[in-house]
Amino acid sequence: MAISTYTELKSAVADWLNRDDLAAVVPTFIALAETSMERALRTRKMLVRANATLDTQYSQVPSDFLEIRSMKITSSSPIQPMYAQTIEAMDDLDAKSPGTGKPVYFCVIGDEIRVHPAPSGNYTTELAYYAKLDKLSASVATNWILTSHPDAYLYGALLQAAPYLKDDERVGVWSGLYVAAIEAIKTADERAASSGGALVTRTASFGV
Repeated sequence: MAISTYTELKSAVADWLNRDDLAAVVPTFIALAETSMERALRTRKMLVRANATLDTQYSQVPSDFLEIRSMKITSSSPIQPMYAQTIEAMDDLDAKSPGTGKPVYFCVIGDEIRVHPAPSGNYTTELAYYAKLDKLSASVATNWILTSHPDAYLYGALLQAAPYLKDDERVGVWSGLYVAAIEAIKTADERAASSGGALVTRTASFGV
C-alpha cells in the first residue's frame, strides 16, 4: 500500500495493527508520532527564516518555533550577527550595562526572545529557527516527512499505539524500525547539507 497522504497513513496504521476497532484513536497515534519526531529531528528542511522590526527587549517567538539557530540585524551595514547567551549572562549584561543601543546578544525565555541591550530604535532582524512540522489532518494531506520518509510516520504511529494495546509483542520490531527511519532522515539531511540549499523564508513576522 502506498503511503503518501494522511488518509493512506491512517489506513496503513490500522492494517498493520490488524484491528478494525481503532479508527477513532489512530489519529492520536499519528499525532504522538509527530511529537516524537519533533523532539528527535533538527534538519535542514525544518529551518525557516522570519523577519521582524526589533524595537523592544522582549519579542514573541513565531507560533511554529521549536529552537533558534541564529539571529542577526539586517538593517546594519555590514549585517550584524547576534550572539546567544544564557539567561544568567543576560542578567549580568543588563546589570552592568542597563542602557539602550543596537542589540548584540539574545536568549530565549519561554515563548519570548530577549535581547541586550534593549533596542534604542527600530532594527530589522532576521531569525533562523527550527520550525514545528506541518501536522497532518483532514486539511493537511501531507508534509515533507510523509512524502520522503513515510516509514518514519508508519513505525512512529505503530510504536505510539503499543501502550494503548498493552503488551504487544511487536513493539520491539516497531521501535527498531522507527529508530532506523529517524537515523535515515538524519543521514539524508547530512548528505543534502553539502548542496547548500537555501532556508525557507517565512512571510510572517515574529515578535508580534
